[in-house]
Amino acid sequence: MIGLASALLVAAAPAFDPCEALNGRTLDHAEIMTEVVPAGAWTPPGMNRPLAEAPAFCRVTGRAHPEAGSDIGFEVWLPMADWTGRLRMSGNGGYSSALPYAGMVEALLDGSVAVGTDTGHTGDDPDFAAGRRQAITDWGYRAVHVSLVHAKAVADAFYGRAPDWSYFSGCSTGGHQGLMEAQRYPGDFDGVLVGAPGNYRTRLNAAFLWQFVQNHDAEGRQILPASKLVLISQTSIAACRRDDDDPDQSWITAPQECHFDPAVLSCAEADRADCLTVEQVAALRSMYAGATNPRTGAHIAYGWPPGSEAGWAAYWADPRDPTRPARENFWRIWAFEDVDWTWRDFDFDADWAWAHERLGPDIDADDPDLSAFRDAGGKLIQWHGGADPVVPLRDSIAYAAAVRGVAPDSAAFHRLFVAPGVGHCGGGLGSTPQGLQTALEAWVEQGQAPVRLQTRFADGRPGRPIDFERLD
Repeated sequence: MIGLASALLVAAAPAFDPCEALNGRTLDHAEIMTEVVPAGAWTPPGMNRPLAEAPAFCRVTGRAHPEAGSDIGFEVWLPMADWTGRLRMSGNGGYSSALPYAGMVEALLDGSVAVGTDTGHTGDDPDFAAGRRQAITDWGYRAVHVSLVHAKAVADAFYGRAPDWSYFSGCSTGGHQGLMEAQRYPGDFDGVLVGAPGNYRTRLNAAFLWQFVQNHDAEGRQILPASKLVLISQTSIAACRRDDDDPDQSWITAPQECHFDPAVLSCAEADRADCLTVEQVAALRSMYAGATNPRTGAHIAYGWPPGSEAGWAAYWADPRDPTRPARENFWRIWAFEDVDWTWRDFDFDADWAWAHERLGPDIDADDPDLSAFRDAGGKLIQWHGGADPVVPLRDSIAYAAAVRGVAPDSAAFHRLFVAPGVGHCGGGLGSTPQGLQTALEAWVEQGQAPVRLQTRFADGRPGRPIDFERLD
C-alpha cells in the first residue's frame, strides 16, 4: 500500500511535457529553444498583427551553423494533438528572410508539422551576402535542406516517430527551393509543389537587367513609359485571341504560341499616349525576345510573354529607385563584389559568362535529371501563370521539356500545369489553380496522378479547369 505522503508526491508530480523536454537540445551544428503556443490567434515576435487562429502547438526555434559564418534560422511547429503524420515545409519569397508564417499556419490547421527557414540571413535584398559568400550557398540550397533535416529530428523526438510523409510547397523563390530540393536532395521530400519557380536564377536576373538596358538609352533616359503598358497588354491580348476562346475572355489562352508584333501600335506622327514611337517599338521587341549575347546571338534568358505587360513595371527597374535596374546588388555584390558596379558596365557576353559560371552552381536549379527523386518515390507538381510578369512562363515549359527529354516517363513523377491569364503566383485576369496540396497528397499517398485541376477567379467564381501539359 502506498503511504499518504507517497501518494501526495505522486499526485503532485508534474506531467511530462514533450515540448519542454526538447528545450535547449543540441542537434548537429544547431541549437533549439521551445515554447507552447496556446490555441487561438498568435502574433509572432516582430510582427504587428496576429496570424489566423490555429490549434495549440509546440513552437521550436533553432539556429544551425553547418559551416563557419553560416547562421540559418528555422522554426518547427508541432501540433499538440491530432497530428496527421505529415510534415509540410513552406518556401520563401524573393531574397527575403521573412519566415513563411501564412503557409505554416495553413499546414498547422491541416494537422501537419509546419516548417520554415530564414534561408540563412536577414533582410530582403541581395546585399545580405556582402562579405559572406557562404550566405549565397545557404540561400541557394543549403538552408532548406539543413532546416528540414533538423525538423525531422525534432518531430521524431517529440512524437517518438518520424513523419510518415514530408511535403514542400513554394512559389517564385519557393518554387526555386522546391526544384533545388528535388535535384540535390531527392530523399528529403515525398512530394514537392512548385509554383512559377525562379529556378534559372542567374538567367532570371539577366532577364531583369536586359529589360532595363533595352528600355534606357546611353544617358539613362527611359524609352517606354510604364503608362503605356496597359495599352500594350490589351492590344497583345486582342491580337492573340483564339477562335475557341470564350467571348468575354480577357486573357491569352496560350501565350507561348503567340508572336505579337508591337509595330501595330506605331505612331504615324509624334508620340502620343495611344501609340508607340519607332524607338519604343524597337525596345519592346527586344524585351519580348529576351536576353541574347550581342556577339554570338546565343540565347541567355527568355522574355516575358504577350499578355503579361501590365505587370512589367514591378521588375523592369528597382521600384525604390527607377533609375537603377531591379536586383542591382545581385550583380554588384554576388557576381562582381564591386560596390561601384553600374548597369552601364555590363557586357552580356563576357560578364554574363563570368557571373553564370561563378554563381550558377550554387543558385541555378536547372538540372533536368530527376531520376533519383523518381527512384525515391517522389512526386512533383509544377504550375505557372500564363501572364506572369516576373518569371517568364517559358522557363517552366523549357524545364518540363528538359525533364521529359531525360526521362520519357516524366509524367509518372513530374507534371506541369499552365494557368492562362494568371499572374505571378496568382492574381491577374485568369483563374488560379485550386487544391494543389490535396492533389499532391493524393498522388503521393494514394497513387492518384493529377490530370486536371479546378480553378477559381479572385471573386470566387469557378474558372475553366486546366489539364497538365503533356508535352507531346
